[in-house]
Amino acid sequence: MAKRLLAWAVIVHNGPMTSAGFSHVDATEAGGGSAWWDADAAQYYADHGAHLGDADLLWCPEGVRESEAGLLGDVRGRRVLEVGCGAAQGSRWTMTAGAHAVGLDFSRGMLRVGRELNRRTGIDVPLVLGDARALPFADGAFDLAFSAFGALAFVPELGAVHREVARVLRPGGRWVLATTHPMRWCFPDDPGVDQRALTVVRAYFDATPYAEREGGQLVYAEFPHTVAEHINSLVDAGFAADRAWEPRPEPGQAIRWGAWSPERGALIPGTLILAASRATPPR
Repeated sequence: MAKRLLAWAVIVHNGPMTSAGFSHVDATEAGGGSAWWDADAAQYYADHGAHLGDADLLWCPEGVRESEAGLLGDVRGRRVLEVGCGAAQGSRWTMTAGAHAVGLDFSRGMLRVGRELNRRTGIDVPLVLGDARALPFADGAFDLAFSAFGALAFVPELGAVHREVARVLRPGGRWVLATTHPMRWCFPDDPGVDQRALTVVRAYFDATPYAEREGGQLVYAEFPHTVAEHINSLVDAGFAADRAWEPRPEPGQAIRWGAWSPERGALIPGTLILAASRATPPR
């Protein structure tokens, strides 16, 4: 779940910050941005666990919950993979709805919190450490995959994730994902709605990632992706796009998370949700 522009987490630094901002991230270090999540996983849960729930699927800060929205459809008896699961709250919810779920994340710290929630809730989701660009599962192992602000914002190459998800889904399997809406990258990191906060400061098409480094080592990175890039990379991976949503804040949603606020969310989309079905072999 995005930390900066959607700011689901308070930025906490445990070491000397040498750089933070939009800068080049070399391909060899692009997968090395788990240090922030590893170090601050417990604090992240302390700050946001009440909003996320221990066994709930909250798609976005706008307050869309799977129990009401039904974006996944009927999950009973389905083999389900959560990509970028964090502490696997979403996987846990699908299990309460009758699914056979597995959660995958690249952060050991988040998975530690997930194991504690497994113990606390009695809902024992299998948790796997791994990279979404190289899923450690057999071809056709799942009926359904989903991601709620996991993985997609943290990799430079969307196609690699989509191709891997296509590979592990059975033909016709569904892939539902929520990620940072690219419009968010155009505006300041500010939840306000005054003229300054709503002034475009970055080009929509600027793909330069946001990166934080400590002692020269990458600890956190987010990669902007346009709507066209999201859809085209899905199609190229063999998916047929089914639906797209740009949710507005749910009635009564009053939570402010970093750069996100209900007031701003009523004016500018903060979340992009896409659903697709595996239609053909990846190109």
